Amino acid sequence: MVFVGVVVAVAAVVVGIEVIVHNSSSASLGFFGYHVPGVHTEAQVFAAGLIVALVAGGGLAMAWISLLRKARVRRELHDLREEREETMASLERKNQQLERELARVRGGATSAPVTGEVPVASGRRRDREPVSPFFDNPA
Repeated sequence: MVFVGVVVAVAAVVVGIEVIVHNSSSASLGFFGYHVPGVHTEAQVFAAGLIVALVAGGGLAMAWISLLRKARVRRELHDLREEREETMASLERKNQQLERELARVRGGATSAPVTGEVPVASGRRRDREPVSPFFDNPA
């Protein structure tokens, strides 16, 4: 697609040069009722039109690039907000779980608190220091 765009642009430049070279008759260019000095042939009028077209194209290109950038920034901001909401929800769930476990421990629960499927060592004193809470069998 880029190749086709380059070919079309080169063809437009060739046609523009051809028009400029072969038009030498007298002409004038007016702008809001004022005569533009230094423009006396049709080729110069055509060249002035090309310049105006290039400026307009540059303005449209800047607008398009700005819109693309704004859309990218908006999309990134949306993704960051979703990620923040997911993180906050996860932290709230974890906080609630920890509050329940704390309430259970403070309430004098008889069994050892459990985190997920892995038991956590209780606060009871033993004769020996266990290697791991997994090997700590109740006596």
